[in-house]
Amino acid sequence: MRHQGFTFKKLKFASFEFTCCEGCQLQLANRESTLINFLELLDIRNFRELSSEQHNNFDIVFIEGCISRHDEVDRLIKIRRQATTLIAFGTCACFGGVNSMKNKFSIEEVVAEVYPDMVVETLPVKKISDVVTVDISIPGCPVSKEEVERIVVSLVTGSQVTLPKYPVCVECKAQLNTCLFELGEICLGPITRGGCNAVCTTGKTPCLGCRGPSEEINMPAFLELVNERKLNLEDLREKITFYNAFEGFINYEA
Repeated sequence: MRHQGFTFKKLKFASFEFTCCEGCQLQLANRESTLINFLELLDIRNFRELSSEQHNNFDIVFIEGCISRHDEVDRLIKIRRQATTLIAFGTCACFGGVNSMKNKFSIEEVVAEVYPDMVVETLPVKKISDVVTVDISIPGCPVSKEEVERIVVSLVTGSQVTLPKYPVCVECKAQLNTCLFELGEICLGPITRGGCNAVCTTGKTPCLGCRGPSEEINMPAFLELVNERKLNLEDLREKITFYNAFEGFINYEA
């Protein structure tokens, strides 16, 4: 196919959802200003938010959501066998997301409390990479539409796929925002991967780290900042575990 002077082959594309709200897929479907150009790059084989057609042959697949049942494990493994490139799409897929909070409790006790006298098939929440090999991860709750489109263009053109290495603070300063630490809030912007254009902090909402740790993360310096400001450590624990995105860094705050 030829588009704006560039010849390319459409990617056979599929998107599947597991335990999630499907908000990341809706981000793409709702981006009307660029949706037509975006779809010109793809041969949609399976994407329930965009088309009722379903085909099982695809090259690249987006997976939204975490894994919380045995049947989801089996389904994901089957999809992985069919896909050339598998992309974990959104915070739930990349880290487990909000759903992983249920792992803090006894699942048997929770089921008995919420669904008494019912049989509920459920597992501790797993991120996608706990079950199958993930080729690319695109974090965010929801994902950044601009970032996803840029990555898809890179895949179509055979370019290198990259994510920002710097923290959200870089983008927050570019927006000329007042630092939320100055307002007495704990914000995870200093340790969270940028790429969201600081949308939450620009709205005066502290970052909860949905994009996971930045590659330039300095957890000791961040904890020193929290202690210097005499901010609530229980608040920090709640925020840093909210998306399960800082699993490897939790011991720093103990």
